[in-house]
Amino acid sequence: MPRTLSTAIAALVVAVCAAGVAWYRLGPLTRATVWAEDGGPFFRDRVAYGAGESLFHPYAGYLHLLPRLVVDVGFARPIEQYAVTVAATCCVVVGIVAGSVFVLARDLVPAWPLRLVLAAVPVLVPVVPYEISGNAANLHWFMLVLVPWLVSARVRTWWSSAVVALLAAAAVLTEPQTLLFLPLLAVAWWRPTTAERLRALPVTIVVVAAGTLQVVTALTTYRPSHPGDPTVRDVVRGYLLQPVAGAWTRGVGSVADAVGRHGWVVLAVPVAVVAVLVVAALVVGTWRARIQVVALAGGSVAVWTAGLVANVTANGGWGERAVAEFVGAEPSRYGAASAVLLTSAVVLAAAVLADARTWSLRRPASRRGVVAGLAGGTAAWVAIAVVVAAAVTNVAPGVTQRSDGPAWAPQVQAGVTACRADPSGSVEVRTAPWSTAVPCALVLR
Repeated sequence: MPRTLSTAIAALVVAVCAAGVAWYRLGPLTRATVWAEDGGPFFRDRVAYGAGESLFHPYAGYLHLLPRLVVDVGFARPIEQYAVTVAATCCVVVGIVAGSVFVLARDLVPAWPLRLVLAAVPVLVPVVPYEISGNAANLHWFMLVLVPWLVSARVRTWWSSAVVALLAAAAVLTEPQTLLFLPLLAVAWWRPTTAERLRALPVTIVVVAAGTLQVVTALTTYRPSHPGDPTVRDVVRGYLLQPVAGAWTRGVGSVADAVGRHGWVVLAVPVAVVAVLVVAALVVGTWRARIQVVALAGGSVAVWTAGLVANVTANGGWGERAVAEFVGAEPSRYGAASAVLLTSAVVLAAAVLADARTWSLRRPASRRGVVAGLAGGTAAWVAIAVVVAAAVTNVAPGVTQRSDGPAWAPQVQAGVTACRADPSGSVEVRTAPWSTAVPCALVLR
């Protein structure tokens, strides 16, 4: 079988499986409930402006291409199925993210089982379903785990170059924070021949162009959110209690409880272990692996910090309040995105350590070298096992922002009679946590 075909089939299988897992983890009522902007600005803009004009209509200071395309898909089907259509489409998009990572990481992680774990991170991190999975409003967060691989991709054909550029355009036009990874374009350009370097031109052009549109939009449109002023303690303690805790369990409040009873050593030890793992990967890995690990780990911290600086409501006051006050805390969407990046960095670092074929250093033949190699490999496999264990123990559907409903379809169906009496009117449908007016023209369509 040609390599290109086998790669495409593998990517498709990973994408389908990842989408299925994402769908399963939501649970039936979450899938049936419309969340936030999906029934608010995105829905209203689609009604007001139509399919074409709404695509690049700014909201909250930036562009949301993929979420608006998802809403278009929702409008293409019977409107009573809008909630499940949006949820399913978002799961498909996240599946595409997973399939893309599986392909793009093959040079750094040649062992496919390890690469499969890396690709599955966006759908298996414990806190992902609580708010950011299965809805268009939070689809932009998943672009942050995809773009580091897109902009650093060293593609082998012009067809691959075109696909990477297309994915990058969609991602950057959805999430402006993806511009944090713009320096990784240098990796794509750092190749031995001119022909190979030129294959990085399409992705470079689209990322710069899409990024420019996002910057111009941010500078010229109103953003209702007020910036925050977090302290260093807010950032550090919040990072430990949200992204770090959320990488292991969906019950981040239970981690705060453990910290209150046993002290910060509960989180300090795993953070120290992760730091040692990352440093070890930086020592033995190739220059590309080192850059990618730093990008993912640094991106986790940067995304978390940027969220607190840009949004005053994102700061839970972790630096000023007692830890006991966070025992009942819920996962933060900013923490979920950061947890995905952190887990990706851990898996990549562990994959580098576990596979000596990817090392830039030759392991010494001495007894000390053999022991060091075995210790590094053992630590890497333990890290992989911990990530898999966290995923397996949290994979079942749990409490989410939408797990109490209200379900969308029954409300729309209940409004059919009123719409038949007044086809020019609308039906007020409750969403989580808002409501929206659904035109009777859609209800009766």
